[in-house]
Amino acid sequence: MNTVSEKIDAKLVKELREKSGAPMGDCLKALQESKGDIEAAFVVLRKRGMASAQKKASRSTNEGAVGTYIHAGGKIGVLLEINCESDFVARTDDFQTLLKDISMHIAASDPKFVKPEDVTPEDLEREREVYKAQAAATGKPPAVIEKIAEGKMAKFYEEVCLLEQPFIKDQSVSIKELIAQKVGKLGENITVRRFARFKVGDPNWTIATTKQIEAAPAE
Repeated sequence: MNTVSEKIDAKLVKELREKSGAPMGDCLKALQESKGDIEAAFVVLRKRGMASAQKKASRSTNEGAVGTYIHAGGKIGVLLEINCESDFVARTDDFQTLLKDISMHIAASDPKFVKPEDVTPEDLEREREVYKAQAAATGKPPAVIEKIAEGKMAKFYEEVCLLEQPFIKDQSVSIKELIAQKVGKLGENITVRRFARFKVGDPNWTIATTKQIEAAPAE
């Protein structure tokens, strides 16, 4: 009688590998767990990637690289710094591809902040008041107005924060999850430090930076 692993087609493993960027062995295990369902296996890998990224999140990222992306025609330009733990990882094809993909994403999606924690109190209060006013205009009770406003704030974060945005090449994956996949594959913490986006003729260019997470104390 065939085992589950024998029933998993090699082409399916390769397809999941290309979709997720995870190692072949991890792809096989995820497909085994999902009984050959590639979409379910992808979800398994995403969860594992996020868990791995969370475990490494406190580790210092003092190496990395700066990448650039110039949109066709030279009308939009992006400068991006992504950090990792070692120069070796920074020079890998996987890390350089991540740098290029996120630079391209920034050019297309125009985020204003790196992550939700970077949004200024002034911006938060302005947006929350707007959403409350919109909800109040419908005649909803105060408790419902608050819930509506909070729901819209989550959407606001997705619109303006790089890590919360759906990746332009794969809308089912956020930039945060994209980075988590690389963390799981490369075995190091990876963080976006800062970026700048310029558009010809637009005086309102974007420069965003975030604080580095301090290294965990040695045990």
